[in-house]
Amino acid sequence: MATKPNWLDRTIAIVAPAAATRRVMARSAFNSLARKYDGAGRGRLTENWKTAGTSADAEISRALPLLRARHRDLVRNNPHARKAVTVWKNNLVGAGIMARSNSGDEDLDALANELWDEWVKAADADGQLDFYGLQELAVGIMVEGGEALVRRRLRRPGNGLRVPLQLQVLEGDHLDIAKSGETAQGRKAVQGVEFDTEGRRQAYWLFRDHPGNGWLTSPKAFQSVRVPADEIVHLYRKERTQTRGVPWGSAVITNVRDADDYDVAEIIRKKTEACVVAIVTGADEGEEGIAPSSVVDADGRPVEKFEPGLIAYSHGGKDVKFNSPSAVGGYTDYRRASLQSISAGYLVPYELLTGDLSEVNFTSARVGLVEFRRLVDTVQWLTVIPMLLDRIRVWFCHAAYLAGELPVPFVPCEWNPPAFESVNPIDDANAELIEMRSGTLTWDEAVSRRGRNPDDVMAETIARFEKFDEHGLVFDSDPRRVTRGGNEQPSVSKQAEEANSPRRLKPVA
Repeated sequence: MATKPNWLDRTIAIVAPAAATRRVMARSAFNSLARKYDGAGRGRLTENWKTAGTSADAEISRALPLLRARHRDLVRNNPHARKAVTVWKNNLVGAGIMARSNSGDEDLDALANELWDEWVKAADADGQLDFYGLQELAVGIMVEGGEALVRRRLRRPGNGLRVPLQLQVLEGDHLDIAKSGETAQGRKAVQGVEFDTEGRRQAYWLFRDHPGNGWLTSPKAFQSVRVPADEIVHLYRKERTQTRGVPWGSAVITNVRDADDYDVAEIIRKKTEACVVAIVTGADEGEEGIAPSSVVDADGRPVEKFEPGLIAYSHGGKDVKFNSPSAVGGYTDYRRASLQSISAGYLVPYELLTGDLSEVNFTSARVGLVEFRRLVDTVQWLTVIPMLLDRIRVWFCHAAYLAGELPVPFVPCEWNPPAFESVNPIDDANAELIEMRSGTLTWDEAVSRRGRNPDDVMAETIARFEKFDEHGLVFDSDPRRVTRGGNEQPSVSKQAEEANSPRRLKPVA
């Protein structure tokens, strides 16, 4: 916005137009400086702030191997880093994100669900986990190492699998980060990922074995092979337009390390404070075995370090002196502030990271969990489901179709993440009931929120009610017969009379 001359500028312009012009230009320049971003300002406070306008891929290519190694070391040895990874796995996957076919054809959905349930148990190429265990493994690798790879392994008909498909989960180390630059036919590779001329992923360059295996000696072990992109699922959280992912604790790696160092220093200081030492200053000048101006123990050896309960002998005097170690406070406050920064870097509530509930009330806990659950929901539906689960579902249906088990090459499904435990179950249940009665929430949606298949729940409910009726049992949980207040439904007696009375035949005209 241009700066307009004021009355004083116009007055000066009558006798000195050049001076008035300089005033207006100076005021305009000053206004421009006042409107700038402080973060982009230059001065004494920011002269040592070195930044670069590099792309995400350029930053990751230089930092990823070291970031990944350091973060894994923290997860192995630091309890809070390990807890952060576990919290993310438990909330993103839990017992598994379930699938329910919803093509609209009941017979096709039932067949697809039957095949899916059978395949889930045999999905692991290593033969140790089921499909939900592979979900947790892949998500844990993504959080700890920044990315995970899932490779499709098609099996021969003779392997005894109705759906000849298994999955192999790999760490991001298998990607050959040195494969970067121009390749054949105008393609390019970025840190082991090959793109075509239109920017679509064409292939991944993978090492046959993990390059960190110390027992690898063959030169072929360090030669990557080209694997088509439709054989690989690349799972990572895409925060910029990057090709590879970074560990989720990258922003606080130094904070966690500093917290560890502080703990070590605090332990050493506490041990020093606990060293109650007595020094006997009663030896005479020139006494045999004791050198003048020296401090020795009872055996005459020079004292080089203090230990709890140590009694040392010093030259001169006839007295016993005890040291007075002084305790230094502030550890708890620093520790709490440090862990709050670490929890913010991991995007995990402080209470979940530390288990410290000393300063939490019901309202603050609920507010913190609501925000964290919104973040979990975002990662589930924008990262885990589209990048991992939807791709695997396509693989499953295609393999079942080629094996003759499915009549169509794809059956759509709904994914049901695990339900969050309620902080206030009674109020939440009442709110859900009001939503269902008002028509803003369906019964299927309410069941899916808990990670259950509505069709399975319906089948179980029908079978159980039939057994209740067969044996004449009435429970408060049966809304057909008992009201919410525990009273008998008014229509039950009339329905029973109609059910037991003989049917009346209409007269034939």
